[in-house]
Amino acid sequence: MGERALTNKAASGGRAPAHQIVYRALRDRILHGEMAPGQPVTIQGLADSTGAGMTPVREAIRRLTSEGALVFQDNRRVSVPVLDARGAEELIFARQALEPELARRAAATAGPDALARLAAEDAALDRAIARGDVGGYLRHNHGFHAVLYVVARAPVLADLVEGLWLRFGPSLRIVCGRVGTGSLPDRHKEIMDALAAGDGDAAAAAMREDIEQGMAALRAGIAAGEG
Repeated sequence: MGERALTNKAASGGRAPAHQIVYRALRDRILHGEMAPGQPVTIQGLADSTGAGMTPVREAIRRLTSEGALVFQDNRRVSVPVLDARGAEELIFARQALEPELARRAAATAGPDALARLAAEDAALDRAIARGDVGGYLRHNHGFHAVLYVVARAPVLADLVEGLWLRFGPSLRIVCGRVGTGSLPDRHKEIMDALAAGDGDAAAAAMREDIEQGMAALRAGIAAGEG
């Protein structure tokens, strides 16, 4: 489907504009590690793979480069940045500064529906781990956190954290591919228990541990690659 078809379909069906659809599609690819760090991708290739025209693809790329999720190699190619050890430490610091506060706020607002959505994402995550499904692990791990961010009702903090995920998701995919999903434990059960009890301090502490455990593998993997 070309740019004109996407635009006409969006207008007639009330869907988002073509550039927004393309942006979301590319963002998901980056977030879930489907674009490897450092591997150049042509703008024409992205247009072909999304079925969109060059204009919405260029607009989506412009947004993603402004968010630090892509970098230009030249005027025809882009790539996901390669994460180094120093960058990983900054991301860990930023996540630990922001996400425990989101968990704390979510404890004050989480109701039965929110807890059910979190439980569903966590159950899907467990199934992905059992299958050794790296893609499923990444999707549902992020899905769990994304639900929590919405429940926290702190959109500024949530937007900042989502930007961090774009920066480490591709590298996490590589690490998971090397070590498997079984070595990536989480503290989601503890987080859900704290939310159900309305205990903000416990939710924040469990989130801090979840980040440390999850990012430890990323830290180690990057260090091994630089060694």
